[in-house]
Amino acid sequence: MLQPILQIRQTPALIGIDADLGTFSITQPKAEVNITTTPGELSIQSSRPELTIDQSRARAAYNGGSVLDMNKRIYSGIQQLYLQGLARKVEQGNRMAEFFKAGNTIAEIYGTDTEPNSFPEPLGPASYDNVDIYFDTRAPEINFRAAQVDIQVERHRPETEYTRGKLNIYMQQYASVQYIPPEVNVQM
Repeated sequence: MLQPILQIRQTPALIGIDADLGTFSITQPKAEVNITTTPGELSIQSSRPELTIDQSRARAAYNGGSVLDMNKRIYSGIQQLYLQGLARKVEQGNRMAEFFKAGNTIAEIYGTDTEPNSFPEPLGPASYDNVDIYFDTRAPEINFRAAQVDIQVERHRPETEYTRGKLNIYMQQYASVQYIPPEVNVQM
């Protein structure tokens, strides 16, 4: 005969967990860059070349030049002519003192002296090189200032944002114990 058995049914407890992960959001605004440029500067100062032309000797050769220069030439020329004339008269006198020599007659000494005394030359000497040209140049003054670049950078810190995830813990099934007694036969 079978003996009745007590049945025990057990249901375990189940815990339900519903979880979503949290999220990170990191943003960083762009850095602000300010660039300031001072342009380079180049300055050049140059003076005009100087051209000097001296034509005084050419003018003296053409028309005597200035009155003062012409008078100087005439005056110094008259002194020369006077000294030359004086030397010629002395020579003629010396020849006259030796009248007894042949060819020293009055007619030969003074008769051949028919040329007029010349007037001094009022003009300067003519030459192909009577014009003086002077050309004066000066080196330019060059000043240079290099360009300058100024860079300013403004950084922005990163902005970090965290959104929490969801965590829900609940009882999905409660634990239980069930006792089922055997059927008892009451008939006897």
